[in-house]
Amino acid sequence: MRRRDFLAVLGSAAAWPIAARAQSAGPPVIGVLESGAPEPTRGAAFLKGLGETGFIDGRNVAIEYRWAHNESDRLPELAADLVRRRVAVIAAGASAAALAAKAATSTIPIVFSSGIDPVQIGLVASLNRPGGNITGAANMVADVAAKRLDLLHRLVPQATRIAVLTVPSAPSTEPMIADLRAGAATLGLQIELAYASSIQEIDAAFAHLAQMRTHAVLVNPSPVQLFLTRRVQLALLAVRHMLPVMYSSRTYVEAGGLMSYGPDDVQTVRQVGNYAGRILHGEKPADLPVLLATKFELVINQQAARTIGLEIPSMQLALADDVIE
Repeated sequence: MRRRDFLAVLGSAAAWPIAARAQSAGPPVIGVLESGAPEPTRGAAFLKGLGETGFIDGRNVAIEYRWAHNESDRLPELAADLVRRRVAVIAAGASAAALAAKAATSTIPIVFSSGIDPVQIGLVASLNRPGGNITGAANMVADVAAKRLDLLHRLVPQATRIAVLTVPSAPSTEPMIADLRAGAATLGLQIELAYASSIQEIDAAFAHLAQMRTHAVLVNPSPVQLFLTRRVQLALLAVRHMLPVMYSSRTYVEAGGLMSYGPDDVQTVRQVGNYAGRILHGEKPADLPVLLATKFELVINQQAARTIGLEIPSMQLALADDVIE
């Protein structure tokens, strides 16, 4: 054998293990870290956004799911587990999961969805230039808390005592409560706080509010997704105690809630999937600006109103972007 041919064969043989490793490595893996429980609608939205970039679960990408089931203290270990798994990207649902992922790695790309200002809670350096290994989509739902209070007041103008159901440990709680108190002072309303960190505490909170003769309830968005995953429970409690309840997204209203004002959170999750796919194609999180919600919608459930004996003012119906009959 001539020396040139021998070297060519030797080079080919040396490449075999590399090719074999590439084949055995399989498709890239996305780690999904969620504060709550599996949500079919959100899951479908994420896969849709991912598909827009050419990635299909089970075909050319794999997905590892980690669910905290509303137990936020589990998030750090779940995030660490995804880091040990050496996933290519971490998609973090809600700000609590995003903060846990950021604490777990400074190298694996992270794409988050957040209902509060990601700069304010330290997720990114700025919206236009996130920096580091993290970017995402923010619906900034916490910034319109006073607007939701105003819409609730228009719905039940005779109500003077409004309860705010919130998660006590949430990073968004204090700024939202401050905004609500300022809005309440302008409207001449009294704000009462009710806290819940578990399913049982939600039941207890509503029972307490009924005893206190609260006139209406505003449910704060939860960064650990507790309220979102218990939206049917919330709708049933509202009917049981005959309370008008205002929410932060249409997902609650579609589950039987009375009214919501906020962005389309399903669209936010789709954007997270899209960003995850773009990063798999080689784009860097630091170069992808944080996407902000641009459309906020008022959604009203007429059937829920009739169930609690509430008549929606015609002006309120005229303002609604969608009325569910």
